[in-house]
Amino acid sequence: MDASRTRSLTRGAPLAALTCAAVLLASCSEPAPSAKKDTAATRAVLPAAAEDLQNRYQKVIKEVLPSVVQIQASHDLGSGVVFDGQGHIVTNAHVVGQEKTFKVTTANSEEPLGARLVFSYPDQDLAVIKLDRVPPGLRPAVFADSGKVAVGQIVLAMGSPLGLSSSVTQGIVSATGRTVSEGDTGGGTGATIPNMVQTSAAINPGNSGGALVDLDGRVIGIPTLAAADPVLGGNAAPGIGFAIPASMVRTVAEQIIRSGKVTDSGRAALGITARTVVDAAYHPAGAAVVTVSPGGPADKAGLRPGDVITGLDGDEVTTTTSLAETLAEAAPGQRKRLTYLRDDHEQSAEVTLGEQ
Repeated sequence: MDASRTRSLTRGAPLAALTCAAVLLASCSEPAPSAKKDTAATRAVLPAAAEDLQNRYQKVIKEVLPSVVQIQASHDLGSGVVFDGQGHIVTNAHVVGQEKTFKVTTANSEEPLGARLVFSYPDQDLAVIKLDRVPPGLRPAVFADSGKVAVGQIVLAMGSPLGLSSSVTQGIVSATGRTVSEGDTGGGTGATIPNMVQTSAAINPGNSGGALVDLDGRVIGIPTLAAADPVLGGNAAPGIGFAIPASMVRTVAEQIIRSGKVTDSGRAALGITARTVVDAAYHPAGAAVVTVSPGGPADKAGLRPGDVITGLDGDEVTTTTSLAETLAEAAPGQRKRLTYLRDDHEQSAEVTLGEQ
């Protein structure tokens, strides 16, 4: 507030006090007519805005929920999203596990439909299954451009949490571009996934493979996992969930449908297998190379089994997970400086990353 505005308000104070007194003398039971009118207008505007938002929620749910299905494997339950009119459904790899056939319940089917696995790609935790027959009214979802997803967007998570089909939760996009590593226990794939969408919408067991949707009715991601809080005994941390971005989902699903497999992952690789090693104090100290693929990037850079990778292009590597996260943020064909220990002596080499 500037000085002239402050002075103006100060000079007007006695007049305002006198006017107030006059109103009080005239009537203490009714507000001034202009104030009454303004209050009524405010009351009318606020419920209208809330009602508009509620109507928009309901419109999106009505449009998108028919594209979200429940997937039943022999021991696990998850969700999926109808990808096209031919009965292809995209879901998480950890939902299908090692299964080949499934029971699928759509929004319009009275009985579960049979489906079979087309291909599972655990490295990105994505899979495609196909219905044995396409039921009437099957509605493919519309997938958004992940590059246009913005923090603060209102989103709805749709799926079958805890087996409760056609459930919807609400939140916002909390962050984008997260690189997240899954566990490899309890059915997890152990994948490290880049560019994930973080959301405050509740994600519970059974939501995996469902739809994270914007208010235009477009799928912006596939809910995949919730953050675990060690303080809570490894239980899910409320309000922190992650979804695989729609653009990646579409890229992988289209390759699987076209070729029966992923032909171009777009993900960088060194061409090794590795394990985490610890130092004398039992602290993680690097990723020890176990095997080297002949002719692969690491082989061409001179790495061999027994070397311990400690850094990649300036990023510290202390575990196989940190190595995977660093690679997830890189692209095939990039040149990186690799630092490693061989016989307790630090060495470095230039490596041209391959493709996973």
